[in-house]
Amino acid sequence: MTTLSRRHDFVLIFDVTNGNPNGDPDAGNLPRLDPETNHGLVSDVSLKRKIRNYVELAKGGEAGHHIYVQEGAILNEKHRQAYVALRADDKSKKDAKLNPKDSAEAKALSDWMCANFFDVRTFGAVMSTGINCGQVKGPVQMTFASSVEPILPVEISITRMAATNEAEQKKRAEGAEESDTRTDNRTMGRKHIVPYGLYVAHGFISAKFAERTGFSEADLDLLVEALKNAFEHDRSAARGEMTTRRLIAFRHQNALGNAPAHTLFDRVRIGRNVDGEFRAVDDRGIGNLGPARKFSDYIVEIDRNGLPEGVEILDLV
Repeated sequence: MTTLSRRHDFVLIFDVTNGNPNGDPDAGNLPRLDPETNHGLVSDVSLKRKIRNYVELAKGGEAGHHIYVQEGAILNEKHRQAYVALRADDKSKKDAKLNPKDSAEAKALSDWMCANFFDVRTFGAVMSTGINCGQVKGPVQMTFASSVEPILPVEISITRMAATNEAEQKKRAEGAEESDTRTDNRTMGRKHIVPYGLYVAHGFISAKFAERTGFSEADLDLLVEALKNAFEHDRSAARGEMTTRRLIAFRHQNALGNAPAHTLFDRVRIGRNVDGEFRAVDDRGIGNLGPARKFSDYIVEIDRNGLPEGVEILDLV
């Protein structure tokens, strides 16, 4: 496979309708918020999880496309796989509990992990527990996604019709005899949703780090495919409707890049759609406009004028 030779930076724009895009466990699973601006947040870890899940579904464990960080997985056992693979002739390999004996073997372990696990060679990993497979700095890094405008999470109570056990059913029947009102044990819990939010995340792909991990052009194609379809196989009642709306990449001519990433990201502007005209949005509000409730309430503009030499814009979605 051809190792990636050119730097890329990208902008991922996605939205959520009547769902919780990323619950905060420190806040009762409320949608994550910037406390100063009330802009919604989605963590980079959440986005990477969706990419991992898609690759696992699409590739089905094909060679070179295993996933290192899986739900319920024992990471140290995956380190042992590398150790056993490199010491195929060592009869004691099954009992290997020690770290590699020299730096060359440590590097070989890291290389084996990169070659076999897509997420290791893409995002990197700290693999120093158990059998030490080292630390890998991945070529693909992502920021938190932030909503274009402040969001207002809504708390919704949900109920159920069925009883958990006979005792609860009896209690419910006794309550119905005493009163026509519904009893408390009908309440199952609460859900937190964002009625609508448009989110933006930035990503960086370093060709120099790709050389170290073996991240290839084919891996880049798979990453783009995963970003396009990240939410298509991640449906749940809690997340509502989430959709990738735009994926805009800036491809450089060389490995080090031809322009700073922030100057390229500034070329992507998102504003409100007012009778087909672009109106800028800021933290002070949007005047007499009502809240956005669909993607068509926004306009995404890309400034292609005066593009730095050696940079190409790829409008992937």
